[in-house]
Formats: sequence, C-alpha cells, structure tokens
Amino acid sequence: MPLPAQLHLTLPVWVMELDIAGRDFTTDDAKVAFAIELSRHNVERQSGGPFGAAVFSPQHQLVAVGVNRVVRQSCSVAHAEMMAYMLAQQRLQQFRLNALGGPVVLATSAQPCCQCYGATMWAGIDRLLIGARAEDVMALTEFDEGPLPADWAGELTRRGIEVVRDVQRDAACAVLKAYGELGGPNY
Repeated sequence: MPLPAQLHLTLPVWVMELDIAGRDFTTDDAKVAFAIELSRHNVERQSGGPFGAAVFSPQHQLVAVGVNRVVRQSCSVAHAEMMAYMLAQQRLQQFRLNALGGPVVLATSAQPCCQCYGATMWAGIDRLLIGARAEDVMALTEFDEGPLPADWAGELTRRGIEVVRDVQRDAACAVLKAYGELGGPNY
C-alpha cells in the first residue's frame, strides 16, 4: 500500500453559508465576537469542539476562519487557530501572513493551546485577540490545553505579537459552558 501523499481538511459546510456581507470588523470586540459566533455554531451544529478563530487583514477584512475539526477530520492539529492559519496561508500564498504588511490579526474564542501558541509565533500574526482564558477552558470542559511557558504572553510580546486577553470573555465562556454541559461530545 502506498504512503499517503495528500492531506484534505475541510471546514463544515455551514461556514460557507455565513452571511458576512457588510459586517464591520474594525474593532477588537467585533473580531472576537465573530470568533465566538463560529465556536457557538460549531457546538450547536455538532460539527466540532467549542473553538473558533478568524484571521483579519490590516484593513480589517476577513481573510479566513477556522473551527475545531479534530474529531471530525481525525486530525489532532485541526484546531480552530490552525485551520484559520492554514486557510489564510493558502489564500494569500504566504506562509508568513504578515509578509506583505501588517498588522495581521488572529481573533480566537479561547486562549491558544500549546500547539496553537507555537504556530502563532511562525504564522506571521501581529496581534492576538483572545476571548476565554486557558483556565476557563479547563474548568468548563474536559480539554487539556497543554504546557505553556510561565510568561507565554510576554514571550509573544517579545516576538512582536501584541496579546489582548479577555475580549468578550463572558460570551466565550458561555459557549464553553454549554459544550461542557453536553458532556463534551465527540464531534
């Protein structure tokens, strides 16, 4: 049997049906609220875990989105942030998203886990907007966010990535709580 030579990851069909025409993404609140909306849809439609992320251009235009697809795609790296990064990189044909100028922003419904934290350093992100904290994720769900450096935010800042935490935190926690109350379904 030949070794696989191609990987095919997809977002759920409902992502293509989102009405984003005319949406104003100029504020941090609007960007994170959209990431939380993605996470909520992912839970409500049983298409993945309670995480959403979106990449925005320097002009506040939506470049790509991601939702958690780990179980559905049988792929441990199919986290919301990773999906958003990969789709944005393909769309822009740049492995460093800010190579053509910045600031490029990632808005995420929850603090990146250790995997997504590492990817954030290399993806060419200038600003990281975060809803829920890792401790919220672990308190409200059964997810293990993995080990991060004690001063993870400081490390990103030293690398030129501005970190903004607790944006729409209560709304992000509400999605995590709803998911946790469902028993953390494997979808």
